[in-house]
Amino acid sequence: MPRKIIQNGSSEDGSSPTSLEVRFAQCQSQLNDRRRQLMRDILDNPEESYFLSSRELARRYNVDAATIVRTVQALGYEKFADFAADLRRHFVTRITPYTIMRATARERLSPVDHIRNSLDRDAENLNVLRSTLDPSRVMELARRIHRSRRIVVVGTDLATTLSWFFAYSLTAIGFDAEAPVASTGNLQHKIDVLTNKDLVVGISFGRCLRDTVESVLRAKERGVPTFGITDSDTTPIALNCDSYLVATIASPSVTGSYAAPVALTNAILVACAHIEPKRSLTFLRRTEEEYKTGRRWYQAERRARSQSDGNQSRRRTKK
Repeated sequence: MPRKIIQNGSSEDGSSPTSLEVRFAQCQSQLNDRRRQLMRDILDNPEESYFLSSRELARRYNVDAATIVRTVQALGYEKFADFAADLRRHFVTRITPYTIMRATARERLSPVDHIRNSLDRDAENLNVLRSTLDPSRVMELARRIHRSRRIVVVGTDLATTLSWFFAYSLTAIGFDAEAPVASTGNLQHKIDVLTNKDLVVGISFGRCLRDTVESVLRAKERGVPTFGITDSDTTPIALNCDSYLVATIASPSVTGSYAAPVALTNAILVACAHIEPKRSLTFLRRTEEEYKTGRRWYQAERRARSQSDGNQSRRRTKK
């Protein structure tokens, strides 16, 4: 059953209701029994319908397309596209690894087909990023990074990998960047020493993780500029950061797809490096000799010599 909306505007489980849930709660009296049940089914199973057209949605629920259109209009939407956008946002609030796995398992594809489907979705996400990303907003963030004394990148859970990659790469081209260990206390302490000359980058998706959002809010309270990397214009990161960039993580994988966020991060790093290429080269030159001759890389001959020395040492010990 859809979550019940109570008087204070929250749902019965204590979370904020989605726009679609609010509309349904307000307009139930205008829907006949059949349309009310249709909306309940859609709200309860958004992973099965958020990507469908109006005709596909009609086929999925065994109704005619006119019923879908009239139901959407009764909820106050002028266009089906507006309803679909709210349905997708509703889906994001309900998505869990279980719901993803349940939805993909119902497709009854072979494991090989699921692999191809996963790769197709990654490629699609990259194409969407390429066609929708505004380079001027990437440059805005890159210039903000150049002006910042220090950059703290906050990403928790799976987004820890993104935050560490971003901070490490910024450090390599000369920026004082850090992706702190994501415990609540440690993040609070790291934020509390920042000033308006610094920058906090929050990376989180969907409903967004509490520690990441609270780090952004804590930074804003202290007057620290904030920037977000997220997957929608309506996520808590997008709504609470000074500015943000969007990259979808939609995927049949239970972990989501980080192909587009990684590509977005690379685009930001390229912008940071090429705003002042001489500066970037100065820092990169310091590690150039290590890349050419140092102990950074695996060397089979060195390993063979080490093993030979070890064997000789063991033979001497036995004697």
